[in-house]
Amino acid sequence: METESTQEVIIIGGSYAGLSAAMTLGRAGRKVLVIDSGKPCNAQTPYSHNFITQDGQVPATIAAIALSEVLKYPTVTHLNDVVTSAMRSTDFFELKTASGQSFHTKKLLFATGVKDLMPAIKGFSECWGISVIHCPYCHGYEVARQKTALLANGETAFHLSQVVSQWTNDLVLYTNGPVQLNEVQQQQLKRHGIPVIDTPVKEIQHENGQLKSLLLEDGQEHFFKAMYSRVSFSQHSDIPESLGCEVNEQGYLIVDDKKQTSIPGIYAAGDNTTMVRSVSMAVASGTLSGVAINSSLILESW
Repeated sequence: METESTQEVIIIGGSYAGLSAAMTLGRAGRKVLVIDSGKPCNAQTPYSHNFITQDGQVPATIAAIALSEVLKYPTVTHLNDVVTSAMRSTDFFELKTASGQSFHTKKLLFATGVKDLMPAIKGFSECWGISVIHCPYCHGYEVARQKTALLANGETAFHLSQVVSQWTNDLVLYTNGPVQLNEVQQQQLKRHGIPVIDTPVKEIQHENGQLKSLLLEDGQEHFFKAMYSRVSFSQHSDIPESLGCEVNEQGYLIVDDKKQTSIPGIYAAGDNTTMVRSVSMAVASGTLSGVAINSSLILESW
C-alpha cells in the first residue's frame, strides 16, 4: 500500500530526540514525517544547561532552532497534531490523528517523552522546573552553595543527598512522612550534617514559581530558594504499549543498543526510555535512533 500519506519513517514527538532523529534521516534522504503536539515536558523550565553551544538557552528556543534546521531538508515534514491510535498491517504501521488524518509508515519512532506526576502539595507544580528541580547536573550550578531543601524518601532520598552534597553543604532532607531510610543511611546523613525532617510539607510558598519557603503541616515555615525532588511519571503516550512494546519495572520503554523496542520496526528515543533526562542526552539518543532506522531500511532493500 503506497499512498501520498505513506512515509518511510514517522516520528511521534518533535522535541530534542525526535528532531535529532529527523535530521539524521533527512540527511539520508528518507521521507520522514514528524508529528508533535507542541507540549514538551520541560515547557515551564526557563533555562537549559550542560549542553555545549546552547548553555543557558531557553529550551523552547533550542527546539525552535532545531525545527527550522530540520525542515531545511526537503524530505522531512512536520505536523502539529496528536496521534490517537496505531496498528500494524503486513507491511506498514497505520496511524490516525486527532484531526482525522491517516498515515502509513514502514518504521515508527516514539520520542514522546514522559509526563511528570506532581505530588499533592500546593505550589509544587508551579515551581517544578523553575526552583524545584530534579537534576543537579542540569541546574545545580545556579543554586550551588545555597541553603537547599530536598524532598524525597527512601533510597531516592539517600542517593540524591549524596549527589547534591557536591553542590552544597547546607542541605535539609524532607521525607514528607515517616522516614524510609535504614539506620546506616541515617547515620551517614547525620555524619555529613544533613538534617532529616519527617513532618509532611503542606505548601510550597513561591512567587511566580520562585521558591520562598516550605510550610509544614505543624505550622513551621522553613525558608529556601531552591529544592530538589524526584516525581513519579507516566509514559506520555500509551500507544507503544498498545502495540506490544515492553516496559521495564521503572516504567520506561525497553530498547536495545540500536533504540529498537521489543516490536520490530518500532523504535524509541529520549526521556521515555531512560531516567537520564537532559537535552544533550536526548539529542544523542535521537541521532543514534536515526542511524539505526536508516541502516535497517538499507538492509531491507538489499
